[in-house]
Amino acid sequence: LLQPYAAEMLIPALKEVVDLPIHLHTHDTSSMQAATLLKAIEADVDIVDACLSSMSGLTSQPNLNSMIAIMQGQPREQKYNLASLNQYANYWEDAREIYYPFESGLKAGTAEVYEHEIPGGQYSNLRPQAIALGLEHKFEEVKKNYSVVNKMFGDIVKVTPSSKVVGDMAIFMTSNGLSEADVMEQGATLAFPDSVIDLFKGNLGQTNDGFPEALSKLILKGDKPFTDAPNAHLAPIDFDTEFAAFQQAFDDE
Repeated sequence: LLQPYAAEMLIPALKEVVDLPIHLHTHDTSSMQAATLLKAIEADVDIVDACLSSMSGLTSQPNLNSMIAIMQGQPREQKYNLASLNQYANYWEDAREIYYPFESGLKAGTAEVYEHEIPGGQYSNLRPQAIALGLEHKFEEVKKNYSVVNKMFGDIVKVTPSSKVVGDMAIFMTSNGLSEADVMEQGATLAFPDSVIDLFKGNLGQTNDGFPEALSKLILKGDKPFTDAPNAHLAPIDFDTEFAAFQQAFDDE
């Protein structure tokens, strides 16, 4: 979701308050993230992620081969053997055909990602999830509901596993024909997905301002959420004992 001119502002701002190296990782659903990486590089980012050309783009990372070509002659150029990388790319282009059934379904980049905000790493999983539930013909509605759910949840940071929770709720609403108003009106009688209950219970942590109170009451149905760290409620583990038990259970013999 990071756009080029936003990266140009963000990297220096982070550098002012963080001593650690800034490592920028992005997927390329919008097909413009090479520009974002370049602006970040010019703003002195320490590390950027890219992917071999034949495995890059769309819900993967930006094109490594192209980024290397872009950087030729730039003061921060890193020397790579581009001809060799192109040969590797040709090999993996053929290998990729074997895994065609697992592709995301996207044929071209789309700025729609700035509307629904589905992370690239999730998009390629969400579509098969919808297909498995018989919702392939309603995938556009799933994407719209993803955006609705994100706002309902308080515009949360969407990374694994929080992004999956938003997706689960979007699929739940789509499969049951529910709007946001329906959820707020009927929530007391709805059986929400377990992942959604876990999120609002606090098992994945807390947002800065907490979760929306009215929706939280409907989802938790009187159960009180945690307000501290999730691991505060986990039983202690003796790793030495557990590892010994693991070795015994999964011995090579």
